[in-house]
Amino acid sequence: MSRTTSEQMRAWKGPALLTYGFRPFFLGGAVWAALAMVLWVPMLAGALTLPTAFDPVSWHAHEFLFGYLTAVAAGFLLTAVPNWTGRLPIVGWRLGVLAVFWLVGRLAVAVSAELPAAAVAALDLAFPLLLALAIGREIVAGRNWRNLIVLALLAVLTLGNALFHWEAARGGYAAQGAGLRLGLGAAIVMIGLIGGRIVPSFTRNWLIRRGAGRLPAPPMRRFDKIAMAGLILACLAWVALPHALPTGLLLLFAGLLHLARLARWCGHRTLAEPLVLVLHAGYLFLPLGALAMGAEILWPGEFGSAGAQHLWMAGAVGLMTLAVMTRATLGHTGQTLTAGPATVAIYAAAIVAALARFAAGILPDEADWLVQAAGAAWVLAFAGYATVYGAALLRHRPPS
Repeated sequence: MSRTTSEQMRAWKGPALLTYGFRPFFLGGAVWAALAMVLWVPMLAGALTLPTAFDPVSWHAHEFLFGYLTAVAAGFLLTAVPNWTGRLPIVGWRLGVLAVFWLVGRLAVAVSAELPAAAVAALDLAFPLLLALAIGREIVAGRNWRNLIVLALLAVLTLGNALFHWEAARGGYAAQGAGLRLGLGAAIVMIGLIGGRIVPSFTRNWLIRRGAGRLPAPPMRRFDKIAMAGLILACLAWVALPHALPTGLLLLFAGLLHLARLARWCGHRTLAEPLVLVLHAGYLFLPLGALAMGAEILWPGEFGSAGAQHLWMAGAVGLMTLAVMTRATLGHTGQTLTAGPATVAIYAAAIVAALARFAAGILPDEADWLVQAAGAAWVLAFAGYATVYGAALLRHRPPS
């Protein structure tokens, strides 16, 4: 290798934002998550109209799952893949081009009523396709075959986005379509896979530094593989047959397996460090969502399908991504790996957002104010991340 990662990053003389993949995509994703919610709440109430071809709920679902999440996935993968492969990260203008394509996708969907549906889909899908090509090239060049599954899940997420566009173009209610289920299923499996690596590993490292006793079970043992197989099977059934009795049973089974999996990681021993504890809290929403969705299929009306589904969307995806974003930002900008009061407040707001949205499904008479409370807490969480961590993301600091 002609030069190190540190040398390559120091050679870049442009904005600090383009010195590593997590910088533009974590910051951009957080700002968009907050801004999109600020726009959506009045859209839902009929007080604001965007020139989008999507109905308000479908726009909201699309921009969280395929807008925000794809940005965070890009930031994570563009930062992690160089560590996995030993190759140099994408920096500078190449990183900037990827960020521009992501922004173009957000704009295209926002004004999609003024554009042909095929053009909107093409503009929106260009970013994840370019990202997949960039990540795939690095994985193949680095012969890092074990992580091809992450690339496959990114491809499934992108396929879900394409299907979402197709359903919306046909006049369907895409927020409850197969495209959203496929994309969300891919996201949940990705959390199960990556979270199953980082949660026990980071917990183990923290407990060892404290000289603690019992440590988490090592990642990806036989039980973990069984739990992942159960989750994949349940997600596939949910995509294909979202209201079928066997799907409900599979979701309940997957939820129980992943509760047991999480219990093996000693989360109760991390109360002293919220930066570690939040990883367990974020992962907890995965089995809780599966259990609630399975119960809603078997006993309709108990939780409301949207409320149960938000345990995955706002809980598992929202909180777990914030947990990863805060930890990675601290680590890669040379700060101490500990959560201060502001970071704890970010986590608390995200948890309130998920639980309030879930409660809106249980208490339909209180749904209006609960949805608004969930939206406000969501904005506080992601605007809080952008405010607390934005300066570090925008500031040059030569890597060691």
